[in-house]
This record gives sequence, structure tokens and C-alpha cells, in this order.
Amino acid sequence: MIRHPLTPIFIYELNHTLGNGLIDLQQLEDSIRPDTVLVSIMAVNNEIGIIQPMREIGAIVRRHRGVFLHTDAAQAVGKIPMDVEEMQIDLLSMSSHKIYGPKGIGAAYVRRRPRVRLEPLISGGGQERGLRSGTVPAPLVVGFGEACRLAKLELQNDCEHVSRLSRRLHDRITQSCTHIVRNGDGRLGYPGCLNLSFEYIEGESLLMALKDVALSSGSACTSASLEPSYVLRALGASDENAHSSLRFGIGRFTTEQEVDYVAHKILNVVSRLRELSPLWEMVQEGIDLKSINWSQH
Repeated sequence: MIRHPLTPIFIYELNHTLGNGLIDLQQLEDSIRPDTVLVSIMAVNNEIGIIQPMREIGAIVRRHRGVFLHTDAAQAVGKIPMDVEEMQIDLLSMSSHKIYGPKGIGAAYVRRRPRVRLEPLISGGGQERGLRSGTVPAPLVVGFGEACRLAKLELQNDCEHVSRLSRRLHDRITQSCTHIVRNGDGRLGYPGCLNLSFEYIEGESLLMALKDVALSSGSACTSASLEPSYVLRALGASDENAHSSLRFGIGRFTTEQEVDYVAHKILNVVSRLRELSPLWEMVQEGIDLKSINWSQH
């Protein structure tokens, strides 16, 4: 039975960012049209860790009557301070496993005043005040709540711990190896997400050589795609550098020994793979690869 016909939804994607990974606030302002009803922003990017200026974004959206602000805060909650009142956020989504809680459960904050009316995706018993029918799994809810309590309690300690280890990993790699690019401005990002491009090496080759280290060449959301990261492309990275990137995740339980092991292993693998690369050999001989006109056969 069709309850009601679908209403066409027009989505306008804001794809212009500044070179540091922040969205262009002026373009955001200019992009809000009379028929705009929702602005959705990722608070902390899941590939490069850049923290968007949610207070400024919230102020821009609030100036437009009838437009709501949603933020994907899966990478932000429990890692950086988030205040829905100060940031004027109307809708916020979060995930339990991102803060060491049980897998398989998330939560959505929905502002009460001004009230945000949502059409449920799952109909039935009308649970959760009609927003999401179905009985929620109590053990997961309790575990999620406890994870939130601990995340708030440990926020400062976690931030200091992660920042120290992130600097240690970055410095140990970049001080011993050249032609490495950090994607995104580290001063504007969450330190637990470090994204580096190793020039003249395929990121997938690096991953295959690091089987005992949990790394990724992008986000889990796009792990099945062979296309270069759209996030890195938006920063102006070339296809080659986007393909040569690795994302390092550092968290509450990461240790100095693990960081040192990863840095040592990365350096060895990068050195070995570059020795097999004809491009690296040309660079070592002083050849400017950009000056070469490559022909296709």
C-alpha cells in the first residue's frame, strides 16, 4: 500500500572547499536558496579529520527562516566539544562504535524548539515518539549510554593522548622519508585522523604490504571503490597522490609501542616499494615528471 506519493527532492551539493579542507562559508551562504529546507554538514571529516566551523555555519543557516541544520557528528561526538545550542544544530546523528560503544546502534538528536518534524522511514508501533517504530535493543542502548558517559569524562585526556601520539607518528615518518604530503591542515583537524600521501607508490600496494597493521586508503564508506578519494580531489590533490594516500586512526587505546612499530614498518615498506618504481628512479635522477608528455599506446 502506498501511503502517499514521493515528493521530488532536489539536492544541491556544496563541493567547493578551501585548500585547507574547510568549506567556503561565503559559498554556503550564497548556495542557500528560497526553496532550501536543509543544510547537512559533516562536523569532522572521516578521511582527513578537518573540523568544520559549526558555530559559524549554524549562524549562517539560522539567518534563513525555515532552513534546518543537520550535522553528521559520528567522528565528532566524544572527540571534540559539541554543543547543539551554541552551534544552533537542529539535527545531529552519531554512532556508538565510534566512541567504543556497542556496534549496531546509533542515535539522532532532534531539536524540539523550533520543532523539527520528520517523516519516519520505519512505520509500525510508533515507538520513539513516532520517529522510528520498532523496539530498540536495550543492551545496546545501555552500552551506548555508558560509552557516552565515559567519552565525556575522558574527553580531555583522550585529546591529549591522541594529539601526542599523532605528532609522534607524523614526525617519525616525515623526518625519515621525503615526498610525503599531509592531506588537510593538521592545525584545523582532529589529530586522531592522520592522512598522508606517499608519492610514487600506490596506496593499495602499501596496504597489501602492511597486512598486520589496520589501515585504510580512504573511508570505510567508500572502501569498495577504486576511484580516487573525492575528499582529497576536493583539496586539489592529483589522482596519483589521492591513490597513494593512507589514513591512520589513533584512539584512546593506541600505545606508543604501536605507533613506533607502524612508523618503522611504513618506512621499510615505502623504501622497498620505491626501489621497484621506475618513476621514483627518474625522480632520483632529477627528472621533472611534470615536464614529460606521456603517450598512450
